[in-house]
Amino acid sequence: MDAIELDEADRRLLEVLQQDCSLSNQELAQRAHLTPPTCLRRVRRLVDSGVIERRIAVLNAERVGAGLTAIVEITLAEQAAERMTAFETLVADVPEVQQCYRVSPGPDFVLMLLVADMPAYHALVHRLFTAAHQVRNVRAFFSVHRSKFVPRVPLPD
Repeated sequence: MDAIELDEADRRLLEVLQQDCSLSNQELAQRAHLTPPTCLRRVRRLVDSGVIERRIAVLNAERVGAGLTAIVEITLAEQAAERMTAFETLVADVPEVQQCYRVSPGPDFVLMLLVADMPAYHALVHRLFTAAHQVRNVRAFFSVHRSKFVPRVPLPD
């Protein structure tokens, strides 16, 4: 997929939206130094072009009972394309799997998991990885402190 050409006004809009997507069009226009009709038109174009995938609320995981973050490396028994795709399909609809990356070199995948606690982690690992025959190795790292979490895409100048 090709990158979309963004002008200065687009970048201002995207920066403001990445900080707070709950703003009204009027507030957004004011902060991005645009008129409300121009702001609305540009946001629609950014959504339609796929630059803005979705608008979400970022929750405090610990406050809602999901206090354990695990960074998990997965190595499959076979690296055939259909096995890789099958694994991605396996984890795609699992809510505890926050992110899934195919990586190289090293393991085949790196996952970011968010679960309530260690028993929930063990249950998830058993369900997804030990029961799945294509998984050869699972290596996990557990977060003891999160010093930064910014779900933001840096925009080019």
